This record gives sequence, C-alpha cells and structure tokens, in this order.
Amino acid sequence: MARKHSKRDPYGDMHQEEEAPVEVVPCWLCGRPTGSTIVWHHPVPKSRGGRDVVPMHGICQQTLITNFTNSELQRYGMDVEALLANPAVRKFVDWVANKDPDFTATIAKKQR
Repeated sequence: MARKHSKRDPYGDMHQEEEAPVEVVPCWLCGRPTGSTIVWHHPVPKSRGGRDVVPMHGICQQTLITNFTNSELQRYGMDVEALLANPAVRKFVDWVANKDPDFTATIAKKQR
C-alpha cells in the first residue's frame, strides 16, 4: 500500500496553506493603500462616545491627534473633507501622497 505522506515530513502538505489574496484597504484620511500596519482609529474619540473605527496609517493618525483636540474631532465626526480643509492637514496629505504605505516619520507638535 502506498504512503499518503512523506516519511521525513508527514505533515508537509499541512504547512503549504494557500495564501489568500490580501485585500488592500485605503487609508481613511489620505486615501493611500495601507501597508503591513493598519491603525484602527476612532474618528469621534471613544471618550466622546465614538464607536466607529476606520483604517488609517499610523502617521496619518498622529497628524490628526497632533492638530486637533478631542472636542474638535467630535465636531468633525466622520467628515473627512472637513478635516482636509484644515491647512496643516491638507499640507501633510499632499506631502505624504507619494510616500510608501509603510512610511513613518516624526510628527511635529502643534504650536498652541
């Protein structure tokens, strides 16, 4: 009777899982495809009753946190166009548009 599995690696065929095509999710703020790291961001902060989450790059989330308070983010809610109307955010999105999806950099603190 013939063997079903190799003598040396009886579970060899179990290690060869078919890789499903990875779905590319666009960033909520900049619209670029997300890379290997996806940050699930609450557009309305949890402290203000926000429950919805959106996929973002870490650098895009840091830009929002740096430029807006929780009260301001609550007022904007899910309206990404209103956030992009802010000159600092628009400048950032234009700058990051041609960067790699896994690009990271230090974000300067907002002058208050």
